[in-house]
Amino acid sequence: MTFHWCEKSANNGSIIGKFYLGYCYEFGIGIMSNEKKSAYWYNEATKSGNTTAKLYLANCYRLGKGVDKDEIKAPFELYREAAKKGHDLAKCDLADCYQNGKGVEKDERKAFELYKETVAKGYDWAKFKLAECYQNGKGVEKDEKKAVVLYEEVANDGYIWACNKLGDCYQNGKGVEKDERKAFELYNKTISQEYLNAQFRIAYCYDKGVGIETNKIKAFKLYNIAAEEGHDTAQNYLGYLYMKGEVPEMDSKKAVYWFQRAVENGNKFAYDNLAICYELGIGTNKDETKAFELYEKSAEKGYINAKFHLGYCYVNGIGTKINKKRGFELYREAAEKGNLNEMNIPEDYYKNKEELAKDLNEVSYWYQKSAADYDNELALYKLGEIYELGKGVNKNEARAFDYYKQAAEKGCIYGKYKVGKYFFSGIIVEINKEKAYNLYKDAAEGGNNDAKKFLALFHK
Repeated sequence: MTFHWCEKSANNGSIIGKFYLGYCYEFGIGIMSNEKKSAYWYNEATKSGNTTAKLYLANCYRLGKGVDKDEIKAPFELYREAAKKGHDLAKCDLADCYQNGKGVEKDERKAFELYKETVAKGYDWAKFKLAECYQNGKGVEKDEKKAVVLYEEVANDGYIWACNKLGDCYQNGKGVEKDERKAFELYNKTISQEYLNAQFRIAYCYDKGVGIETNKIKAFKLYNIAAEEGHDTAQNYLGYLYMKGEVPEMDSKKAVYWFQRAVENGNKFAYDNLAICYELGIGTNKDETKAFELYEKSAEKGYINAKFHLGYCYVNGIGTKINKKRGFELYREAAEKGNLNEMNIPEDYYKNKEELAKDLNEVSYWYQKSAADYDNELALYKLGEIYELGKGVNKNEARAFDYYKQAAEKGCIYGKYKVGKYFFSGIIVEINKEKAYNLYKDAAEGGNNDAKKFLALFHK
């Protein structure tokens, strides 16, 4: 009945009839879904002056539904036309175009003003976006406290994205006193709605003990749910869990599988992790050329760790010709330009920028030291320590083990002790008590006191 009324009304020239006929075709109401006919009737309604139809037509262009895909120019023009007619939702979409430079020159101040104008009309989405502007200082002076107030208002209306953003604020103490338990409760509010970001955040809380007792099994299950649904960060974390081998059991092939899935979804951290697998032959055939290409892509996306790794490839001729000049340039660039937004380190890990800069300079120093003197066992050991502890770089046990192993092979007693620990604990490698014993023994005989203590475990 509805479809036939809309069809008759549209054919008789009714503007609203044209819009609703497009709507029926888009969502299959009373007729089989037909994207081309849907876009056609939205366009007819738009030409007749229907403002709401402009938004729906813009969406067709943005997603390529029934028309050639155009994510930039056509949507901007349609949003602008609808906004001029006073359509508040169109103003929000137009603000997004200005904020991200889609179809128009980027203008964060203009975006802020449009969001602010729409907030006055009571739109939660606009209020949420306004909070993001205050939180990140986009188009307005940064004000994290004001951002929290706005997130709270929208979260109280049941807006799940705001609950998660507010949870992030409480977790990291941004604009509000740090309260990890409160953060966990906010994330937990939205997990029942199968919101992937919430599932990932709850998994992270269980994994790291944020606001709740650490539970690696629950963390793994939730990472797995989010990863299966396509959450790229969860896929990357899941890959790392399989690589490390605590919970679940180590499975380097599954690690590679999940890193690959995350790479397909554009995760810059996963590019780097997958590159490590190819470089070292973890869970896949060793392929240094492939590793180099992946490091390059990760670095292009702005990941600082990847720049260090790419520099290391240039210096040592891994997957590319030796170019020490380019390698050193990348080391310096990574140290000088590094910031937390370009890294995979928890926001509260560093108290200030100076602390981060100090650690990045240390990373750069030891990379350059190892390049200048290939037999420098201390430099290799220090690089292993940097990756084991996550000092200035994202913590990575596979990379740490590799550097410790290189140091041990050059006779470093500290490196032997560390490699012994990996074999003893079964992190990254299969448990091998015999190898662990021999490495501890060598390190202890060389004077390493920690190795002597661990060696005593074998004689109890």
